Amino acid sequence: MKHPIALALAIALSGSMAACTDAGSDKNSSTPAQAHRDAVATDAGNPFFAESPLPLHYPQFDRIKDRDFAPAFDRGMAEQLKEVQAIGGNAEAPSFDNTIVALEKSGQILTRTSTVFFNLVGADTNDARKALQAEYAPKLAAHRDAISLDPRLFARIQQLFDTRDSLGLDAEGVRLIERYHTNFVRAGAKLSDADKAQLKAINGELAKLGTQFSQNVLAEVNDSAVVVDTKEELAGLTDEQIGAAGAAAKAKGLDGKYVIALLNTTGQPPEAQLQNRALRQRLHQASIARGSRGNPYDNTAIVAQVLKLRAEKATMLGYPSYAAYVLADETAQTPEAVNAMLTRLAPPAVANAKREGAALQAMIDKEQAAKGEPTFALEPWDWAYYTEKLRAEKYDFDESQLKPYFEMKNVLENGVFHAAGQLYGLSFKQRTDLPVYHPDVLVYDVYNADGSQLAIFLADMYARPSKRGGAWMNAYVEQSALTGHLPVVANHLNLTRPASGPTLLTWDEVTTMFHEFGHALHGMFSNVQYPYFAGTSVPRDFVEFPSQVNEMWADWPSVLANYARHYQTGTPMPKALLDKVLATAKFNQGFATTEYLGSAMLDQSWHQIGVDRIPAAGGVVAFEAVALKANGTDYAPVPPRYRTPYFSHIMGGYAAGYYAYIWSEVLDANTVEWIKANGGLTRANGDRFRATLLSRGGSKDALQLFRDFTGQEPKIEPLLKRRGLDAAVD
Repeated sequence: MKHPIALALAIALSGSMAACTDAGSDKNSSTPAQAHRDAVATDAGNPFFAESPLPLHYPQFDRIKDRDFAPAFDRGMAEQLKEVQAIGGNAEAPSFDNTIVALEKSGQILTRTSTVFFNLVGADTNDARKALQAEYAPKLAAHRDAISLDPRLFARIQQLFDTRDSLGLDAEGVRLIERYHTNFVRAGAKLSDADKAQLKAINGELAKLGTQFSQNVLAEVNDSAVVVDTKEELAGLTDEQIGAAGAAAKAKGLDGKYVIALLNTTGQPPEAQLQNRALRQRLHQASIARGSRGNPYDNTAIVAQVLKLRAEKATMLGYPSYAAYVLADETAQTPEAVNAMLTRLAPPAVANAKREGAALQAMIDKEQAAKGEPTFALEPWDWAYYTEKLRAEKYDFDESQLKPYFEMKNVLENGVFHAAGQLYGLSFKQRTDLPVYHPDVLVYDVYNADGSQLAIFLADMYARPSKRGGAWMNAYVEQSALTGHLPVVANHLNLTRPASGPTLLTWDEVTTMFHEFGHALHGMFSNVQYPYFAGTSVPRDFVEFPSQVNEMWADWPSVLANYARHYQTGTPMPKALLDKVLATAKFNQGFATTEYLGSAMLDQSWHQIGVDRIPAAGGVVAFEAVALKANGTDYAPVPPRYRTPYFSHIMGGYAAGYYAYIWSEVLDANTVEWIKANGGLTRANGDRFRATLLSRGGSKDALQLFRDFTGQEPKIEPLLKRRGLDAAVD
């Protein structure tokens, strides 16, 4: 169970969308109001009103109906407010137990309901869930404000904060008081009554706008899918990809045609394969137009309003910008610290990208001359296609050669799980007796080396119209000694399900699977007293660090040998092929770093300006262009990884925080060097990483956890070396 205030904030910012029903939903559930009425007579059977009786309180997906959510939200909020009012009005002097611990125990119905609901909204939404999300996001924001702006409650927290060092608490208890105090102050507890009322209005509007933005993003992904008339236009794609495109078209009633679905990033994977340049251009332009087409899913007005409200909120709370407000509670601390890193990285990254672009242009010129045709300038839709051709020419390596060795479930069980077994002594057993919210979902019991159960793990690997883009981890149940709960966590990817045959992965998809399982380990290894600190409850610019470290095992020789086997013959991947993979590690890093930095610096540009500089809807795209130029990342063939109208990270939990990936990678690169220098894949290293860092959650300062493991301060040099920027940076 998450700390109630933190959970409410996460809920208010949550979002994802698309229309679909599944076995656990109600096809006839059309509105939240109707769902509420339908549930009146069945309250006693609502699965959220009591803890799940399933192992580790695993959600009862077979019993959960969409009509259950509204009454559970309503009762959950009402009961938590009663609990909080009792805490604030307690006649006894404030104590750690009657105030802080009592808050940690509050809101159990709301926690159960919110956790399942918002996880399902991300993984498998439908019309009823979208309507519920739109209705309850502002209600939940108001509920959070009712708690965090309660003056009696804050007075008790303030008194405990002032005397925290004399209460006889352990370090985790003292830190919990400090975190509660910080959160309440940052939520506006010290504002005047008039400012509190204004802040409540801002928070409610932000919750509503955030929901609209995220629903529009998914609607645009589906609405902007590219329809192709003939198979010949798809030359370059594999038979499996063409079959999947045909199946997608048939599902839309377009028999005989082909549909290329879009991913949430600017660049689209088929651009690397499609020989038809006009189609590559269509695909790219469909991608970058999302959210700014003037259609019902246009997000530019929402972006402008969200940024204006965030800037107003930051000013009210005493910060010069929203970035300053956000970063004050991260390991970075200040916008200046973030800017210092990003501006150090941008020039060499863009210089590398331009060198890469020159090589691609030379290839284009040579190829066109050989055909006796005029050349053309390198464009964004050409980059991936010619990069793969250059990779093949330079390294005698075609990434499609790898895929037969990476069958999805084999990678998961004999790669990801195997590495965790070698490093931490974990074992996994698939079970089919627990209900799932979608037939694609796999469920595993996870055991410690001594045979005791550690967690339950869900793997949801396939894309579908009802699922948001990207890859992520979430928890259905959080570990806490206070509650006695053990973790139930899930990983989500967006793999394309082939029309038939095995699911074969790219190398990027393999490393993504290892990455997300790093988050899962962070959640499963949690060993803290209080729910507030459980699992991945760490600063945003630290949370990616453990998951990035876990990527190192994807190509670790003994791990790779255990899973990289041909799906038909079982023969291991030839060493020569693996050597080619490793040899290309720094290939195209100028592009990869530049597209990322473009988005990270754009995020800071938006959130470091005051309210008077926020453009209206019509100026959003123009502001983006000016910002990219000012940041030095405006190299036309390499657009930012996300453009503002579909930049879901910064409309949600990564607002002013998209820099976190590369900030965390500094810690990751240092840690990988330490592990390699100390024996690599050993139980000793795994046990140390688990004991000093992964199990501690947010119960200790994040950078101190890094120091506890490595015994040193972080240095930027290992990151520069990894990305091939070391020769170009002072």
